[in-house]
Amino acid sequence: MKLSKQSRRDFLAKGTKASLAVGIGSTIVGSSLLSSCSTAKATVNNPFHTGFDQKPLPYDYKALEPYIDAMTMEIHYTKHAAAYAKNLNDAAQAEGIDRSKPLEDIFGSISKYSDKLRNNAGGHYNHELFWQSMRAPRADNRPTGNLLTTIESKFGSFANFKSQFSDAGKNRFGSGWAWLVLYGDKQKELILTSTPNQDNPLMDIAGTKGLPILGLDVWEHAYYLKYQNKRADYIENWWNLVNWDFIQQRYDTAMK
Repeated sequence: MKLSKQSRRDFLAKGTKASLAVGIGSTIVGSSLLSSCSTAKATVNNPFHTGFDQKPLPYDYKALEPYIDAMTMEIHYTKHAAAYAKNLNDAAQAEGIDRSKPLEDIFGSISKYSDKLRNNAGGHYNHELFWQSMRAPRADNRPTGNLLTTIESKFGSFANFKSQFSDAGKNRFGSGWAWLVLYGDKQKELILTSTPNQDNPLMDIAGTKGLPILGLDVWEHAYYLKYQNKRADYIENWWNLVNWDFIQQRYDTAMK
């Protein structure tokens, strides 16, 4: 059944209640790449700091068109992401979290806290990274320099990397995220994984742990107005938006 335009607006304005069934484990992905590293536990030192408050969106709501429409961006940022930030601060205050410290500090022991803190801390962190990881569309959008070299060495080609990352997003059952992460302290390596709901690879409950370098939101509220149930189309078009300059900087900083 096709929703009317107004019904779609109401759908996202009230918040998408996506299925919470996630299957067994927190990193089940269709990509064969994960079969050999789904139990990876090594992590890298985290040089990044995320605050507890929502930062301004780094571009206009319409900046990502035609691939992500302005209405989706506005609802996603002002409703969904804003709610994560508010609920995170409420939970942090109730549970005695020091909000002057980086949000990343709590992920290593997130299992000790409430579901409210876990869900909203993950939701806020994931979205703060997601906004910065995109920019206005570019033709033949791809990384350069040492990041491209590393990706090609690890995955065989940039095209193979895109395909496997896309599969991680397409095959995530229900709502969640696809990730390119860096793990290992001495022998740092790029791997792909996915997490359910608003979990991320920094959390102690993640099956595959590591430092997020690039993340893709595959919750329905990220694409439903334009793509409806066509997640694969959303993912394919999202590649036009990846801010590879930012991802390169993030990778270089983590590799130091």
